[in-house]
Formats: sequence, structure tokens, C-alpha cells
Amino acid sequence: MNLFCHLTRAASTVFLSAFISLAANVSAQTVAITIDDGPDLEQTPRLSPAQRNQAMLNALAKHGVSAALFVTADYAAKEPAGYALAKAWGDAGHAIGNHSMSHPDLHSDKVSLAQYQQEILDCDAIISTLPGYQKWYRYTYLREGNTPEKRDGMRDFLKQKSYRNAYVSLDTSDWRLNEKLIAVLKKNPEADVTPVKLAYLAHIRQRAEAYRALSWQLQGRDIPQVLLMHHNLINALWLDDVLAQFKIMGWKFVTPAAAFNDPVYQLAPEREAAGQSLLLSMSRTLGLGKFTGWERLVDDGDFEIEALKKQGL
Repeated sequence: MNLFCHLTRAASTVFLSAFISLAANVSAQTVAITIDDGPDLEQTPRLSPAQRNQAMLNALAKHGVSAALFVTADYAAKEPAGYALAKAWGDAGHAIGNHSMSHPDLHSDKVSLAQYQQEILDCDAIISTLPGYQKWYRYTYLREGNTPEKRDGMRDFLKQKSYRNAYVSLDTSDWRLNEKLIAVLKKNPEADVTPVKLAYLAHIRQRAEAYRALSWQLQGRDIPQVLLMHHNLINALWLDDVLAQFKIMGWKFVTPAAAFNDPVYQLAPEREAAGQSLLLSMSRTLGLGKFTGWERLVDDGDFEIEALKKQGL
């Protein structure tokens, strides 16, 4: 074999190895779907509470996704009609987790550690009989306490009561775009809300790609991302599109239980990025500071809202 052929074969081998490695990385990314603040009996334009609930369940079933619903009991589940909506999730094979009774803020000086813990126990008294119930707790506002005493007290409480901290790695501002959607429809029930839909899908994609890049920076690998969404109108209308977009991106769906089994979700970062992703808390603890692109991860959807305003919405 001459030198040219040898180098050509070697180069081909290197290229093929790199291609296989890249393909593995692309296909390796997984995401678990978790939905907070549900169910909710609030009235919204276009869809009733029951219709919103069923629309989300239909979208998940269409794409073969097993998700988790984190219940805030005062929003609906404490009432028979709301309990039935929550039960529909368990009946469909989804996990049910705890998101407190009334959604208090542990960063508020008006909320004591004891009050916050009682909220969890009160919610559990309602949801523990639901099919699919898990001892998972999702912090309200993703805030673990405005003092070390609250933070450490809650961590001890969850451990003593055998709760898992249901961390979020892929945080979104769907709630902000949902507010815009409802405002547009209240002003004009027949409004074309396609621009809001496109902005929402772009927002989800931007956050997904940014948090994937951050996981590589922090962990040197693709972690199973845990996506935070809310039980609201925007997801009732377009969860189907969000899930389809993830498939187009090459992402695969896993159950929340499978995602939470990853070692990254056993961590307890010393410095919390209040109201944000576990990955941002990790970056703060490691002293990464303002890394490239951090602004878009903490802007609460400002970028998309400003773009919609320029379109007259």
C-alpha cells in the first residue's frame, strides 16, 4: 500500500469515528417533561379547564411521552372537579408530584420554614391517593429559601420525609408567554396568535440548546434534561408542537423517574440560582459568573416579549 492510500484510509477512519461520535452525541440527548401548577380551574379564552387538561394529555399520548404533573392543590385538586382532572394524569400513566398547597414563596420573610413544610404535608394529604403518586417535591418558584436556615431546614425535612427534590435543569418562561397569549385573546378573542406560537417554540428551542451546552460545560456530557412547563393555555394549545419540535431536534423522551436517577440530580449546590435551573445553581457554586449567553437564561422571556411588541402584540 502506498503512502497516499495509507493516509487516505487513516483519514477516512478518523472521519468515520468522528462522525459516529457526533451522531452518538446528537442522539444521546434526552428530556423528561414535567408540568407544574396543575391542574388549574382558572377560566381562560378558547378552552375550559377540562379541555386544557385533556389537550395536554392528548399531546403526551400522541408522542408516547410519560410525564409528571406537580400539583398545587389549592388551584384545583382540593375540589372534586380538580381532583378528577389530576386523577386523569395518573390514570394515563403519568407521575404525580407535590408542588405545595398554595404556592408560597420560601424567599419571602412572611413565609416561615414551618409554614412551608406544612404546605407540603397538606398537599400530600390530598394527592397521595392519586394513581401515579410519587414522593417528589418541586420547590415553588424553584426557590429553596432566602436564608441558610430555611435552605438547610428544607433539605433535612425532605430527607427525613423521604421526598426527592424534583430539580429542573431546563427552565423556561412559558408562563410569561402564556400571559401574553391570554392578554392578546382577551383583547380580541379572534386574534391570530401564530406569532405567539412561533415565539414560544423558538424560546423552547433556544433554552434547550443553551442548557445542553451548559451541561457540557459543567458535566462534560449530555445529562437527561428535566424540562419545566406549566399547566396553562399555551401548553394546552401547543404542547403537541413543542414535543414535535424536540423530535425534529433529535432529542428523545425519557420518564422523569429515569432522568432523576442520573447522578447530577443527587447534587445540592451550595449557591442557589433562585428561581432558575439546577445547572445555573451549579455554575454559581463553581464561580462561573456571567458565561456567554447567560442573559437569555435569566431574562424571563423578555427577548420574546419585546419581539412580539414590535409585531404589534
